[in-house]
Order: sequence, then C-alpha cells, then structure tokens
Amino acid sequence: MLKNLPIGIQTFETIITDNYLYVDKTKYVYELVHGGKQYFFRRPRRFGKSLLVSTLKSYWQGKKELFKGLKVEELERDNPEAWKEYPVFHFDFDKANFKEHGALEKVIDAHLKGWENTYDCNGDGDLLSLRFQSLIKKANEITGLRCVILVDEYDKPLLSVMDDKELEEHNKAVFKGFFSTLKSYDAYIKFAFLTGVTKFSKVSIFSDLNHLNDISMNRKYAGICGITENEVKDNFAQYIQEMAEVLEISYDECMEQLRKKYDGYHFFQNTEGVYNPFSLINALGAQNLGSYWFETGTPTFLVKKVKEEAMDIRTISNHELYATQDDLSNYRGDDNDPVPLLYQTGYLSLADYDKAGNIYTLGFPNEEVEYGFLKCLLPEYVGSAGGGTGKDVLSLRMHLIRGNLESIRNVLIALFAGIPYTGNDAPFEHYFQTVIYLVFTLLGQYVQVEQHTYTGRIDCTVETDDYIYLFEFKRDGSADEALAQIEKNGYALPYAADPRKLYKIGVSFNSETRMLEEWKVDE
Repeated sequence: MLKNLPIGIQTFETIITDNYLYVDKTKYVYELVHGGKQYFFRRPRRFGKSLLVSTLKSYWQGKKELFKGLKVEELERDNPEAWKEYPVFHFDFDKANFKEHGALEKVIDAHLKGWENTYDCNGDGDLLSLRFQSLIKKANEITGLRCVILVDEYDKPLLSVMDDKELEEHNKAVFKGFFSTLKSYDAYIKFAFLTGVTKFSKVSIFSDLNHLNDISMNRKYAGICGITENEVKDNFAQYIQEMAEVLEISYDECMEQLRKKYDGYHFFQNTEGVYNPFSLINALGAQNLGSYWFETGTPTFLVKKVKEEAMDIRTISNHELYATQDDLSNYRGDDNDPVPLLYQTGYLSLADYDKAGNIYTLGFPNEEVEYGFLKCLLPEYVGSAGGGTGKDVLSLRMHLIRGNLESIRNVLIALFAGIPYTGNDAPFEHYFQTVIYLVFTLLGQYVQVEQHTYTGRIDCTVETDDYIYLFEFKRDGSADEALAQIEKNGYALPYAADPRKLYKIGVSFNSETRMLEEWKVDE
C-alpha cells in the first residue's frame, strides 16, 4: 500500500510518526551540523525550507527514533556526541500577518513567553533582545549545552509589507535590535540556521553576523530542497504510474509532462535541476497537472515592478537575460532592477553559465512558472484580459481553431484598445512588443506557436489542426507592407504541400492612437 503524500505537512515528526512518504534529505543535516555553525539559506516559498528546519529541530532535540533507517542515522553511528538534547529556539515567521504595526514584536514576544515558561525565566518589562539574551544564558546554565537557534522565513515580515515603506523600515529596525543577540552571545550558541526567500542586503542581520554562511548558491547544497530526477524515480514511481493511467498516457509521457511543468530549478551552475516539491506532490496527489505553486500566491508586487521598469520579457524566454552571482545574491529595496528578486522568489532560474565571464543566463524554470507569470502580467498591459472579456487567450484559441478571422481581428483590437495611456513614460513601442509577445506565448499552451518577433523572420506562425496563420505586425507601417514582406521572404513556402488552409495576415498598429489600424488577409 502506498504511503500518503505529505500535502500541506511541513513537520518532520508528523511525517515520520504518521507514516507519510519522506524523501530522505538527512545527509544534508549531517553535513550542516558537522560542517559549520551559523548558516543562511534562501529558497522560493513552499520549497521545503520549513520541513528542513523542522528536521534540524528534531535532530538537535535528540529524537533519534525519528531518524531510524535514514541516512543521518548511518552517518552518526560511530559518533558518541550525537543525539544529545540541546535547547532549541525555533522562530517561525511564516504563518503570521505582519500588515499591522507591532505585529512583528507580538510574534517575537509570543515565542519568548513560551520559552520563558519552560526555563523559568522572567523577562517582564525588558527589551525583546535582552529577554532573548537571558533565555540563552539560562538555557545554557540549566542544560550545560549551548543553544540552537532556528529561524524560519525571517523575511516574511519584510516581504509582506513591501508596499508600506515605513512599516518595512520599522520591521528592519526590530530585526536589527533583536538578532544582534546572536553576535554578542556567540559563545552560548552551538548552531544557528536562518531561512528566507530573499537576502535583504541592508538588513543588519547579515552585516552584524559576518560569520553567517550563505549556502543558497553552494554546489554542495544545491539539492537540499526540491526533488531531483533520481529522487522522483526512486520515491514516486508508483504514484506516477497511477497518474499516467488516470491521464491515459504512458509512464514516460507522464514523466515528461511532470518534468516540463515542475522541473528546471537550478541553484548552482551545471548541477542537476530540481522539481518544485509543492507542485509535484500536489499534482501526484490530485493526479492532475495543475499550477499548484503559482496559484498559492500571485506575485502582484513583482508584476507591477516588471511593468514599471519596462523590462523586456522576451529576454527571459530567449535566454538573453544575464546576471552575476553578486547580482543574484542580495536584494536592495531601493534597487529598481527586478531581476534579483525574480530569481530569489523562484520566477527565474539559472539556465546557463559562462565560466570565462562568471555570468549566469536566466530563464523561466518551467511551464508552470512561465505561463503563470505571463498570465498575471498581461492584465497589467491591457487591463482586464480574463475569461468572458472578449480579449482573453482562450477565446482567441477557439477563434483560431475555427478559422474565424473576424473574431481573431476583434480580439486583437480589444487587447490593444485596453492599453492605458500613461504619457511619455510608457512608450507605445514597448507595449506593442510586449502585448504581442504575451498573447502569443500564452497561446502556445494550447496550439503550436512559433515566434520570431523582430528578428527579420516571420513575426508569428500559428498552427491548428485545420489552419495555418502567418502573422506579420507593423508599427506605424501598413498592412500591405506586412503582406509584401511575407510574400517577398517566402514565409509560406514551407507549407506549400500542407493540406491545411493557410492565411497570410498583415496587421498594422498606430503609435499615436494606440489602435489596430489595418488588417488584411491573403489566402
């Protein structure tokens, strides 16, 4: 009988004692414990960080029985110092709402009160940092062992209030006062592990703790969160077979669809990619290829930032977006460049690496992220573009399948009519290029689309079972010029023997009116 999949369960002890499936990552626990003292680790949301912290917590609490048969039990077999019960202070910032002033202080206070009861330590009236210092000393005195400090999702109080600069700065100041304890009380600390989505370069938790080892882009720990291809095959083969039967496809076809949808995250150059664990497990549980990770949180702030900075989205799909490790490792709130935050939050991944220049090429990790992000971005450029609006991608797909040229034209007219007028700060050329790219890339989920926009080749080819469409778009040109270019360059020649009906479509847009001005079709 198959074990239950741990959907929504992030507690190591629960997974083990209630017999859920666990992908053994405990070799990394051993390496962390014996390889250093203070760490910072960054991964996108819902990527297994909380489970990793929970696993470390159980290890440091000496719960050896939970690790029976796992790799760390074997590695610690001859270590007489293993499995002692250390005092563990585990801060979890993931589940609270930090939108109100004082919320961060309340969360810290609640943690401290629980531990003060445990160690009979009275901190009434003292600053939060002083109370924590007293706790660390008292725990050390009582147990005779140094303390373990685990901080999960440290940046939640910052990321969730990025649209409120005053509150963001306040929360940074709270962190500065509180976590400076870790530096001044280093002699009382055995191990410290902090996780988050981003590394805010101006949060003093990193400048004060100059011994904090950032392992986020370390080859040794590239697979510590997420699920590798081998781990998928070793742990989920039966689940995949059952899913394949439900979808009426072969096992290999199911693997390929899972790979395209959820694989592709790389956290160090030239290392094996990992699957998004949240999406993979949810897909296998539901036996359906849904967008599970993306739908748990729309990146509203990032989408707006991408638009505000007039970022050329085509560079992502074309693998023409570049950055250094320094660019990707830190995020500065006053930096207008959206790329570091897009990478750290999981919307971009490492696609290639130039060793000579020490430069990374970035791209979307997989189809779930690509289509989900572009779907969120489209309404920012054209207003409402959802189902039932008359200008949505699904409607355009149906018109293309049916060969309804008038309706195809109307959808494009509606899309460009929705572009807001924002003055000289948002040139129409950027909107024009971006909207065409977004629409036809999203359409590629449902029909075969090949884009070569502005590279001297046909702007876009769309193929359905019955029709072939050759689109050429002109900005401030004429539809006749577009059709002449299709004819002159022989774009239709590869389809000369194809029995499907072929349409050559020339489309012109007017920069001044921001409207589709001409539409001409040759068959």
